[in-house]
Amino acid sequence: MANTDYRMPSKCPVCGGALECTRLNCEHCGTEMTGRFTLCRFCALEEKHLRFVETFLRCRGSIKDAEKALGVSYPTVKGMLEAALNALDLGEAIRPEPGDVLDKLGSGDIDVETALKLLKQ
Repeated sequence: MANTDYRMPSKCPVCGGALECTRLNCEHCGTEMTGRFTLCRFCALEEKHLRFVETFLRCRGSIKDAEKALGVSYPTVKGMLEAALNALDLGEAIRPEPGDVLDKLGSGDIDVETALKLLKQ
């Protein structure tokens, strides 16, 4: 039988509750540890959110580059970003600096309407 790596589930398949890691082992030396271990928030992401975050990071945070890499529209990338942020419990946006908004407008990353909305926040 082939050695297949499976993603660790983050929710109980019976009740939907959060699963907790209680045992770790080293494949190299066989050391085992038991206890209550905290997993990173990225471990609980659904595959679609994880793939988006990886692509977005590979694109150095450029929505335009992510648009091209994913073959989707700007609004779709924005929606995917919001969904990933919400999945990571990071949904609340940080108020942008006016200079950053103008830089994004100048580089074409956002349009005038979006820039105005951001500046009014």
